Amino acid sequence: QVQLVESGGGLVQAGGSLRLSCAASGSIFSINVMSWYRQAPGKQRELVAAIGSGGHTDYADSVKGRFTCSRDNAKNTVYLQMSSLKPEDTAVYYCNCRTDITTWGHKDYWGKGTLVTVSS
Repeated sequence: QVQLVESGGGLVQAGGSLRLSCAASGSIFSINVMSWYRQAPGKQRELVAAIGSGGHTDYADSVKGRFTCSRDNAKNTVYLQMSSLKPEDTAVYYCNCRTDITTWGHKDYWGKGTLVTVSS
């Protein structure tokens, strides 16, 4: 079983920066994809950023150039560095770990989320 705990959320001014962390524990395979999703009230959960075990990253168009996803495998921690924050970035941010990846399927684990509020 994999457990994920997000931290680092809070209130920040528009244009400011914030770093989210996701600490993972449990039976984690070295080959996995860690992702950040977010969900604002009344909206669908959306993918923000993803990073593979080899360090390859992918970002939603809305955050490209502003957010950076990284991972520290030694610490089993994934980060989301958010800069130039906008009010529309306000959401609960969730950490996701996709593991046991095979041709036939995979397993997803989710954190409980951390709230990011960007004031204007």
